Amino acid sequence: MASMSRNRKLLLGLIALVLGLYIASLLIGRIAHMAHLHNVAEESAVPNVAVILPHKADSKVSLTLPGTIDAWYQAPIYAQVSGYVKMWYKDYGAVVHQGDVLAEINAPALDAQYAQARADLDAQQARYNLASVTANRWRAMGKSQAVSGQSVSVATADEKAALATLEAAQRNLDHFAALEKFKQIVAPFDGVVTERSINVGDYVNSGGGQLNATGGASELFTVADTHRLRLFVSVPEIFSYMLTDGLTAHIHVPQYPGRTFEAKFLTASLGYDPNTRTAVSEFTLENSDHALWPGTFASVELKANNNAAHLLKIPTGSLVFQEKGMQVATVDAKSHVHFKNIRVGKMADSSTEVQAGLNADDRIINNPPADLLEGDPVHIVTPARGYNQSGWEESGDDD
Repeated sequence: MASMSRNRKLLLGLIALVLGLYIASLLIGRIAHMAHLHNVAEESAVPNVAVILPHKADSKVSLTLPGTIDAWYQAPIYAQVSGYVKMWYKDYGAVVHQGDVLAEINAPALDAQYAQARADLDAQQARYNLASVTANRWRAMGKSQAVSGQSVSVATADEKAALATLEAAQRNLDHFAALEKFKQIVAPFDGVVTERSINVGDYVNSGGGQLNATGGASELFTVADTHRLRLFVSVPEIFSYMLTDGLTAHIHVPQYPGRTFEAKFLTASLGYDPNTRTAVSEFTLENSDHALWPGTFASVELKANNNAAHLLKIPTGSLVFQEKGMQVATVDAKSHVHFKNIRVGKMADSSTEVQAGLNADDRIINNPPADLLEGDPVHIVTPARGYNQSGWEESGDDD
């Protein structure tokens, strides 16, 4: 009995020991976990940031803008007489020379007016001949005092009136003769037909083509001279200093992805659109092979000397917009945040020029957190490879 009692006590002791060790391990693990959470919380309270150093602005500035290519000359051609289209001879894409007939208009009403004007001229010619013969007779009789001077003056006045009426009839005939020539629609210069808006039998109006849905007249043809082209680009106000003689634009168009065209600066509008704050600039480019067509969209690259090469530039993503104005968040030697007021110059999607308020050795936080405050401590880290997409070299310590 005594042996069984000892064994029972020993078993109970072992169980108590194991249970105590298990409870102790739970307590130690809980304490360690709480300590780890505390450390993590302290570390999380201090944000990780990446810092960059300002760069000196490039000596050259490059700017890519959309542009529109237009013909050297482009003329919409309207009808000058009313009538029906008798025939058209030039279609889309036809190469024409100055004076080539594009279409003919059948205008019977005009023909009748022209014939009436010719008949009126013949009648006035006969009246003038009669008035002239009569006046000569009265002047001859006046020399012999056979008739009164008053009668001679009346005959002379009738002759002058008949001459004036004859000249008016001649001008009226010339007017209709000029309109008769407009029955033929001709090309105003050498070029290509880029638009034809008529068909045989269409009725056209004097001073315009067919009436469209809004009641306005449309042109019959459009002829464009494309041996040389004009390129129009709207340049932002802040970059307008680039528009000087000698500037060359490099052009890329969608239909020729591997080809670059060059255009020479011609002139600028010398005024800004108040809605867009841009100035219209005009360039010229040769098009001897007629590869480019009027109306083409172009991606225009402009390069020039940078008039702000002495300034510093920073990533646009590092700017802080607050009620105090434009700022950047910098980090001092003790890894504390300080905000600096700056004055910016030209702003682009990726970079911004700083005119004042920043030194070349200032460490700037790239993409600062929105809840960052003055004096906050930070951890300076270097992003993993592939995460830095700002194009700036990171400056800092690995965490």
